[in-house]
Amino acid sequence: MSDHYQTLGVPRDASADTIKKAYRRLARELHPDVNTGPDAEERFKEVSRAYEVLSSPEKRAAYDAGGDSPFGGQGPGFGFSDIFETFFGGAGAGAQRGPASRTQRGQDALVRLEVDLEEAVFGGTREIRVESADVCTRCQGTCCEPGTGPEPCDVCGGRGQVQRVARSFLGQVMTTSPCPRCGGYGTVLPAPCHECSGEGRVRTRRTLTIKVPPGVDTGTRIQLAGQGEVGPGGGPAGDLYVEVQERRHPRLRREGDDLHTVLEVPMTAAALGANVTVPTLDGDRDIELAPGTQHGESITLAGLGATHLRRPGRGDLHVHLDVQVPTRLDDEQRDLLRRLATLRGEEQPTGRVTNGAPQGLFGRLRDRLVNG
Repeated sequence: MSDHYQTLGVPRDASADTIKKAYRRLARELHPDVNTGPDAEERFKEVSRAYEVLSSPEKRAAYDAGGDSPFGGQGPGFGFSDIFETFFGGAGAGAQRGPASRTQRGQDALVRLEVDLEEAVFGGTREIRVESADVCTRCQGTCCEPGTGPEPCDVCGGRGQVQRVARSFLGQVMTTSPCPRCGGYGTVLPAPCHECSGEGRVRTRRTLTIKVPPGVDTGTRIQLAGQGEVGPGGGPAGDLYVEVQERRHPRLRREGDDLHTVLEVPMTAAALGANVTVPTLDGDRDIELAPGTQHGESITLAGLGATHLRRPGRGDLHVHLDVQVPTRLDDEQRDLLRRLATLRGEEQPTGRVTNGAPQGLFGRLRDRLVNG
């Protein structure tokens, strides 16, 4: 008795998957229909016997313990499905029964839509141009010229499949495959539609009006059921997905449902306090600067951000203050600042060293907001 592991060329601790792969490879090599060598048939039987034992956990355990089971051809470890899959690509088991339908569901389609920030926040209505497959107006999806129709296939008799007998080590095996004349449909088109070439659909361009919901953002997809590609044979249409791309705003930057903006204020206004106006998506808003406002501080305007997409309410608008230091002074302004420095005891400032970058956190934020 030959060693089954040696017959399949696998180690004794090989996994079930490794054993199956080794068996399939050798079975293809040694099958009598493929290999006409003098010892091919005998070796094929040895490989099949080895696989019968090693593919069954119970038989493998008994074999490893010193026993073996004779080749019976019907044992629980003998993989008929593996054999059919190996030689006939699955056609012998689970093959399609009956003719295929020419009518199939169409594919989903995807288009992209650019929107401004205002439209993304408040929503709106837009018209989009879509190019997709639509039902052929000449044949109305029948695939045939008007006045004609499909006829039964004279090769398969309308079954959509043909059978053939294949010789194997098990004897004669009946296999089933799609009919080469009708392609598996069971019918042929004696007069295919001239407009769609027998497809039942044609490429068209159409205009759709869609509603953009408030709160959409870049990457948001709007689903329009049944507005995608019409299927072959005039089959039901798939869905259309409209993917939103939000354009960059010149003054506002969006982060989630919050908006950010930079407001430049004079040094004097920051020092003395002032009432300043901020432009928002909801119109101008006045904010109060407290005396001594520092560069980099922010003021939050609640509820003036982007609309929440799937819940009520809106985010906030964060106004970051950029205190502007004058760079050009006339003599009178320079004298006033010198007098101020004297009054504050700052004629010879010593400065203060910190571990932060001179630009500061806000400076980096401002660059990101302005330069993207």
